[in-house]
Amino acid sequence: MRVLPSVLSMDYSQMNHQLDLLESCGITMLHFDVMDGHFVPNLSFGADLLKGFQKRFKGELDVHLMVDDPLMFIDAFAKAGADWISFHLESYHFDERKINQCIDLIHDHGLKAGIVIRPTTVVDALFNYLDQVEMVLLMSVQPGFGGQAFMPETFERMDRLKAYIDQHDLSIEIEVDGGINASLIQPLVDHGMTMAVAGSSVFKGDIAANVAALTHGFH
Repeated sequence: MRVLPSVLSMDYSQMNHQLDLLESCGITMLHFDVMDGHFVPNLSFGADLLKGFQKRFKGELDVHLMVDDPLMFIDAFAKAGADWISFHLESYHFDERKINQCIDLIHDHGLKAGIVIRPTTVVDALFNYLDQVEMVLLMSVQPGFGGQAFMPETFERMDRLKAYIDQHDLSIEIEVDGGINASLIQPLVDHGMTMAVAGSSVFKGDIAANVAALTHGFH
């Protein structure tokens, strides 16, 4: 199980110090929420910021596209240094042709592809694509803003997803994003999570102590 600190919650005036802390704590992957102000009512990062992190951080970079048209963004973030790129099935209103184009484009760049759904989208919408991607991201809050409370119905959604993955003998990461704190890590792992995105639960307060609490027993 890997913890992915969400850079949306970083203090950018302390970026170098916080990155040093994360690396010293054994963090090997960072999570970037990319928002266009349309798909979700917030704006965040461009590819140039990712490029800066790619030069500074030794680990992998996981990019979550919360945008209306992922095909417009994939090239830029791939060239900026992303290792993983995930996108929402809702971005194209579940258009199979567009979704397959996104997956193919991510793979054409030699990157790992992920698909994402909002909490209000049925898990079954993922099933047709699970044999084509390396990761599924389940949102456990409504996407767009940090600091929301974890939605407990996520556990039932994870069980349905994990049952399908096991039934079809697939090898795929299950990432969960939204409201995750140290008390939720073990229950989420028990339900199949392999990658946990954590924002305020990493960066609010003592970063080293927070990471230790989140990763306790999983190194």
